[in-house]
Amino acid sequence: MSGQASLAVIFAALALLYATAGQAGGTAFLAAMALAGFPAEQMRPTALLLNVVAAGYATLWLHRDGRIDWTLLGRFLVPALPAAFAGGLVLLDGGLYLVLTGVLLLAAAGLMLLKRGADTAAVRPVGTGPALLAGAVTGFLAGLTGIGGGAFLAPLIILLGWGTPRQVAALSAPYILANSAVGLAAVTLAGQPVAPGIALYAGAALFGAALGGTIARHVMTNRLTRYMLAVILALAGLRLLLR
Repeated sequence: MSGQASLAVIFAALALLYATAGQAGGTAFLAAMALAGFPAEQMRPTALLLNVVAAGYATLWLHRDGRIDWTLLGRFLVPALPAAFAGGLVLLDGGLYLVLTGVLLLAAAGLMLLKRGADTAAVRPVGTGPALLAGAVTGFLAGLTGIGGGAFLAPLIILLGWGTPRQVAALSAPYILANSAVGLAAVTLAGQPVAPGIALYAGAALFGAALGGTIARHVMTNRLTRYMLAVILALAGLRLLLR
């Protein structure tokens, strides 16, 4: 099996795993590319494009099932999209990029593990000001790192009691899709290219996302979703730091 084919299989498996927790897989895609020795300038645009594919599929079935709170999502997306574009225009040194992204992912994983009461706690209303601030910060980080933003927004919403883990998982996919699309446009303008073999990788990510979405619909609970998200964020963060 060629190197590209082997990596495509890995991307499919990662997309499947992340889809069970409502994520697209951008963090794991970055980690896999880091281990495979991809040039740093190819990692961010490639991860964003794969996010668009995986999150696009998830958004379609979530909308069809009526699980997306579009009103709440819009309060985060309005500030997030211009912030994601601005973040995408920032070019970081390769080493700094890996360390910053790894640390952010580990911090997000820690928040997920600490917030044990989120599985059964009552959901609190989301104020307009806090929602705008949360969207702006997570959107900027999405464009800056090449992660769609769901890995940052989901722990924040759960920490603040704005939604249950399953509700957050339903918001994450369209949030990731929108931020990734805007971030991809920005990094393309900044001159960063996607990796060779992107068509194969995108097909693999779509296949994995479809299988993971089926598992999410029929198997995942609030507690399992939260723990799964914490584990995959921690593993991805550690892999990036070890690179």
